Amino acid sequence: MPGTFEPLPGGGAAVALDDVEISIIRSLAVQLLELIGPGPAEDAPDDPLAELFADGPSEPPSDPVLRRLFPDAYSDPEQPASPRDAEEQRAYSAEFRRYTENDLRAGKRDNALAIIRSLDALASASAGEGSAVLKLSPAESQQWLGALNDLRLAIGSRLEITDDEDTDLLYRLPDDDPRKPMVMAYLWLGGLQETLVGTLMP
Repeated sequence: MPGTFEPLPGGGAAVALDDVEISIIRSLAVQLLELIGPGPAEDAPDDPLAELFADGPSEPPSDPVLRRLFPDAYSDPEQPASPRDAEEQRAYSAEFRRYTENDLRAGKRDNALAIIRSLDALASASAGEGSAVLKLSPAESQQWLGALNDLRLAIGSRLEITDDEDTDLLYRLPDDDPRKPMVMAYLWLGGLQETLVGTLMP
């Protein structure tokens, strides 16, 4: 079980994590939360309905990682559009973003928080033991899967990974390359994600 998720009887998944692994995943989840930022209701706590009725942004984020996490809905970089079609796609994307991005951000925040809370509970339960087995319910497994995907997208964006060819190059990086720790985290999270997907398949 070390480093890989395995299915639990009755649903859910389990993985053995040591203190270092717990610390790394938690730190990455916290960084993801900081990147996504607070929701409108957190900016205006006196109005509990603020987030429900607040319009989201209409422009894509300036940060490339956030652009990867919240891409335009109506553009395809693989198929360049005519100037007229491109303008139309931007208008549709802006409208779609305005009504959906707040909910998408809230979902990604919830998933990252689910990781942090389950790891905090695990660390408390296994204090001083060096390693422990994390057990997730089916719902928690889905949240972990979403957050692991977001973490890999974020790291992949920082590493400028766009296709499988880029991923293949990562395996050949020399040990003294400054990107190596980030690459190792990217590949490790990919393994966790893949085995977690396996536990959720019928």
